[in-house]
Amino acid sequence: MPTHSVPRPEYPRPQFVRRDWLNLNGAWQFETDRGDSGLERGLLDRELREEILVPFPPESELSGIGDTDFLEAVWYRRAVALPAAWAGRRVLLHFGAVDHDTTVWADGKEVARHRGGFTPFTADLGDIAGAGEEVVITVRARDPKSGPQARGKQATRYANHDCNYTRVTGIWQTVWLEPVPDTHLRRPRITPDLAGSAFHLELPLSGNRPGHRVRAVLSDAEGEVSRAEARADLDLAPRLHLPVPDDRRRAWGPEDPHLYDLRLELLDAAGQVVDSAESYAGLRAVGLRGKAVLLNGRPVFQRLVLDQGWYPDGLMTAPTDEALVRDIELAMAAGFNGARLHQKVFEERFLHHADRLGYLVWGEFGDWGCETGGSSGDNQKPDASYVAQWLEALERDYSHPSVIGWCPLNETYQKLHDRITQLDDVTRAMFLATKAMDTTRPVVDASGYAHRVAETDIYDSHNYEQDPAAFRELMSGLAGDTPFVNAHESGAPYSQPYRGQPYFVSEFGGIWWDPEAAADLSGEDRTVSWGYGERVRNEDEFHERFSGLTEVLLGDPGMFGYCYTQLTDVFQEQNGVYRFDRSEKLDVSRIRAAQLRPAAIEEEAQQ
Repeated sequence: MPTHSVPRPEYPRPQFVRRDWLNLNGAWQFETDRGDSGLERGLLDRELREEILVPFPPESELSGIGDTDFLEAVWYRRAVALPAAWAGRRVLLHFGAVDHDTTVWADGKEVARHRGGFTPFTADLGDIAGAGEEVVITVRARDPKSGPQARGKQATRYANHDCNYTRVTGIWQTVWLEPVPDTHLRRPRITPDLAGSAFHLELPLSGNRPGHRVRAVLSDAEGEVSRAEARADLDLAPRLHLPVPDDRRRAWGPEDPHLYDLRLELLDAAGQVVDSAESYAGLRAVGLRGKAVLLNGRPVFQRLVLDQGWYPDGLMTAPTDEALVRDIELAMAAGFNGARLHQKVFEERFLHHADRLGYLVWGEFGDWGCETGGSSGDNQKPDASYVAQWLEALERDYSHPSVIGWCPLNETYQKLHDRITQLDDVTRAMFLATKAMDTTRPVVDASGYAHRVAETDIYDSHNYEQDPAAFRELMSGLAGDTPFVNAHESGAPYSQPYRGQPYFVSEFGGIWWDPEAAADLSGEDRTVSWGYGERVRNEDEFHERFSGLTEVLLGDPGMFGYCYTQLTDVFQEQNGVYRFDRSEKLDVSRIRAAQLRPAAIEEEAQQ
């Protein structure tokens, strides 16, 4: 393997930053364990045979492995010297994401177990090794190819197919160490209150000590805005209120993505700072009025794009931090003001850049993988792990102002009938868990279908009709509260009836344009190139179709937004605005012009 500097060196948790940390990305020992017999064969106790570049998954080119076969289990091993300057503090070992079932050992002692390929977890190294000492970290990740599992867009066949892509196994986000005092701050929950011109903070603690206090200081470019303190010896999560005076109030939004700096401190009885972290916050409000979704009290038409978050060389792992920024910039250049982060919990630095750039996003879970192929009335079998993993995602991302809505499930196509199924139970559990975790944002229970929760905040549909005239006819019922609703080809319903909620088409378009494809390509081989509907014959035809489809939705006064499929080509799926390598394949200025015409729901609000 060629030598590398530390890949993905940037701090991985940008809304809760401590000064001291150690990035463990780079070369690790690695071994594939196809029979998942490694523990019995002694892999825990010996050197591993290969080398991998973390955080890139072993299926990716950037990892130096490039094994795209099924990997039932994989092992990692690395010896790490703990900095001597960390003396007197506990050492936490953080994993951004590991797919899918993970066990972590330190010097042969198990320190963590975690299920789920999209969410972070932490191991406390405790007394295993102290500052200045070396510790051997061993990781086993299991990734079975059968059974219900939240996989997102990872293919369950050997090869890529349709809209399913090369699998990801094992570590695919940053691994890092962090020293903390025995009693320390945990990730805050920052709630903006635009109406009250303030921020409300919850500062969870690892424990309570007599005389301890917490302090938060809010500031902007002009200096300190406000500060607040509270006792930290009573409540496990002290609450603070940080008012923002009128002359310092700036609402966060696409036109002005203003962020306030936030310093968080834990003080001992003598007033000395024993733990601190840097954060930031955006002051904004999300509301509902009739069929409109409001941002800071007014309708902002959501011109969203479907972003899969895959890369040719890193798969689910962006090759660089700049690549995350570039994807947002490409979307905005094409006239989109946000994205559905589709079938994947994106790494937190993407949300950080969305916060900075004023990019609106819907947080989503990678729920695909619970289709069992059984009866069409009981064929989706998400389990309790879906709820647990989704709660972890909500906890991580709650405080990011760019997140304006939640979508726990996507296209859970199962007929609705008179029996309560496992899908019904889990859909309601994920909806209620979201509402319990976050009362400030709207929730769509399942994007497209099946809407099993009658009181879902948002109702939507997916429609890939390619003819604008036919698309207009299909969408025409919203004014009379009979919008297009996805249903089984037999006409059997997937969803509870529409009840007048704000409505948008959260997937449409997907126009198939592959200028390099052979002229006689039939499209029957979907492993080569495909998109939705009949492929356009030239670029002008693409723009005519794109403009016609978007005009239908922009012109509907009951439509609060849309989500176009998709930002980039992904492997064989050739329906992106950009190529898979992010190079241009279309005149982006024409796409932008088609989208920036006024939306009816915004014009109506101004009258």
